Amino acid sequence: MTNVSTEVAKSILAAAEEKATEIEVPMCIAVFDEGANMVAFRRMDDALLASIDIAQNKAYSAVSLKMPTHELADAGQPNESLFGIHSTNDDRIVIFGGGYPLRANGNVVGAVGVSGGAVEEDRTVAEAGVEAFES
Repeated sequence: MTNVSTEVAKSILAAAEEKATEIEVPMCIAVFDEGANMVAFRRMDDALLASIDIAQNKAYSAVSLKMPTHELADAGQPNESLFGIHSTNDDRIVIFGGGYPLRANGNVVGAVGVSGGAVEEDRTVAEAGVEAFES
C-alpha cells in the first residue's frame, strides 16, 4: 500500500469492525489519509456517542504526530516534556491509546483511530485495522 484510498479504508474498517465484534465492544472507527482528512468512518450500533469525536481525534493525532497515541501518555503528564499537548490543535490531540499511523515505504500515509472501549480494547481493534492495511 502507498496511500489510503476509499477501498483501502474500507478494508481497514472491515478488519477493525470484525475485531470489535469478536471482543463484543461496539466501536467508532476513523480512517484518515496523510493530510489528516477523513477517508472513512464507522459507528457500530450502540457505540458511545462521545467515541465519534474521540476516534477521529485519535486518527488525527496519530497522523499529524506520526506516532501511536499511546506513546504520548507518559510525556503528556504534568511535569513531563509534552505536558499540555492535549490542549493544542483545537484540543484534537489525544494522549491515550487507540490511534495508529499507517506506514508505507517508511512514510506515514494515514492513520486509524478507534474509540468505544477500554484503552486496551481500542488498541486491539485499531491494531486489527493496521494489520489489514499492512497485508
